[in-house]
Amino acid sequence: MSRIFDVAEGNATSCPRKNASLDVKIQIDVPVAKHNNNRSCWVVLYGKVYDVTDFISSHPGGANVILKWAGKDATEEFDPVHPSGTLEDNLRPEALLGSIDTATVVKSEPRSDSSVQIEMDPPMQSLLNMDDFEQLATKKLSKKAWAYYYSAADDKISKSLNTQAFRSILLRPRVFIDCTECNLETQLLGNQVSMPIYVSPAAQARLGHSSGEAGIAEACRSLGALQIISNSASMTPEQIVANASPEQTFGWQLYIQDDRAKSERMVARVNKLDAIKFIILTLDSTVMGKREDDQRFGNVIDEITEVSYSKGSKESIKKKAFAGMDPSITWTETLAWLQTRTHLPIVLKGIQTHEDAYIASLHRSQVKGIILSNHGGRSLDTAPPAVHTLFEMRKYCPEVFDKLEVWVDGGVRRGTDVVKALCLGARGVGIGRPPLWGLAAGGVEGVKRTLRILADETKTCMRLLGVQRVDQLGMHHINTRVLEQQVYDGPSGLGQCRAQFPSKL
Repeated sequence: MSRIFDVAEGNATSCPRKNASLDVKIQIDVPVAKHNNNRSCWVVLYGKVYDVTDFISSHPGGANVILKWAGKDATEEFDPVHPSGTLEDNLRPEALLGSIDTATVVKSEPRSDSSVQIEMDPPMQSLLNMDDFEQLATKKLSKKAWAYYYSAADDKISKSLNTQAFRSILLRPRVFIDCTECNLETQLLGNQVSMPIYVSPAAQARLGHSSGEAGIAEACRSLGALQIISNSASMTPEQIVANASPEQTFGWQLYIQDDRAKSERMVARVNKLDAIKFIILTLDSTVMGKREDDQRFGNVIDEITEVSYSKGSKESIKKKAFAGMDPSITWTETLAWLQTRTHLPIVLKGIQTHEDAYIASLHRSQVKGIILSNHGGRSLDTAPPAVHTLFEMRKYCPEVFDKLEVWVDGGVRRGTDVVKALCLGARGVGIGRPPLWGLAAGGVEGVKRTLRILADETKTCMRLLGVQRVDQLGMHHINTRVLEQQVYDGPSGLGQCRAQFPSKL
């Protein structure tokens, strides 16, 4: 429940604006609620009052997200989506004005987007597929949280195609083959895992459940699955891996920020965590897509914000969510920069054409793997599904599969989808939204149930194909004639790639 301040003047003891200690109360010359605009913006977080006026224009989530809570207690909005240390990393010390006297706080009516609680959750065993989890989670989540998890760019065509592409592939079962035993164990970047299914990086897990990314890690630990931690996780990487088992494997996702020092500090932290075995450099979201569900429910993606006043005039600038990302990253400069700052293997996420997959293979001294992904359809609408890119690679540059590990994500809803991706040459298959829906539906047990369902479906599919191990799956197990009609069929472009990087040949 949000809290709005309505404080009489002089209720609190005096406290200077700068160097305020944490245990003193702020002198409120006017009600805190009046500091509710971009010329004077105060917010309360965890009982402390912060002047965030100077931070509004550079907030990665956009100015309106802050202004919505100007003059109010934003703790319940802030806490589920920001890891510890966020305030210290982004605000100057003098932004802390002091403590608030909670006796002066008046609670408002519940937010219009508050969670709708059902009377009793069904047992997790009664949920049979990914749709069941999404439907239950939708009932439990706030509108804002639902919008963040569900949203995709523009008309959501790529999001829909991600799933439809799997369904356009038919399976070719074989019979009279002993399939008593079926083993999903495999290696991903040399790390032993119990299944080829991994958790893709997805931000703000605590919007769905208080256990957040650490809860997903607990589920992955119990089933031996790999987890990639989002750069925008709602918990710190240290918190997420704190209870990891010695054999548990994590990757960490990196967005390069225009303030490179911030990225360098985070990479340095990740380098110290033994549980994190590789870094995923995400390439497909340096410019954010237009996600209208987010816009409708307050996750502002694109906005016009009034940021300055002078002599009665005002200037406007256009800000985008995650505006701190660096759109100028390149193959030559960025890979060299990152390689000098980490000893961990580098995987490139967001490859969507065979040309870029081929270029990645030319940089295999720096790059150890690629993830074919259109960011869950959240960046560029009508971008191809990962399975299209897989097939494109098989047609134009099949040698890449021998040079780099190729993983995919996007649209996986069934174990049959996992098998089809493996048949096309993928080594790992990622799921992004399903763990979030599982977490929102049933906490840690919901994520465990999600992973078990997909693993069991994968085993069933393999047995009916007459396959005992994932490395036995191949193109002879699938019929892709329908898929081929939609896959790119133009010039290869590999000659230009070789000309662009002659020193890599």
